Amino acid sequence: MNNFTMKNKCYLAAFLFLLIAGNHSISAQNNTNSSTQIKNLIAKKRAFNGKFGYGFRVQIFYGDETKARGIQNKFKVNFPNVYTKLDYEQPYWKVQVGNYKTRLEADKAMVSFSEKFSGLIIIPLGK
Repeated sequence: MNNFTMKNKCYLAAFLFLLIAGNHSISAQNNTNSSTQIKNLIAKKRAFNGKFGYGFRVQIFYGDETKARGIQNKFKVNFPNVYTKLDYEQPYWKVQVGNYKTRLEADKAMVSFSEKFSGLIIIPLGK
């Protein structure tokens, strides 16, 4: 009977050790998000995204204004539900389309646009 209680004590001690060690690691994970450095980093990212935006667009044209407006109109006819933007960067005009959160979404859209347009590139927003 003495041997049986010795095994129980060993199991109980091992169980308590694992319980305490597991509880410590759980509380350590919760403390990381309360760090002032992490809060500052998150605030900076939100401010950047608010000012510059984030995500990707597909650029379908880069050149003179007349062709840019024609390409934009052609795109609107072929893809009426996709956002289009005409942008001027001296001395050229850009036609950019879509608002995609990930590069993968922009790549998929670019494949569908490439059936009707050529020379497409993906533009990261905010850069």
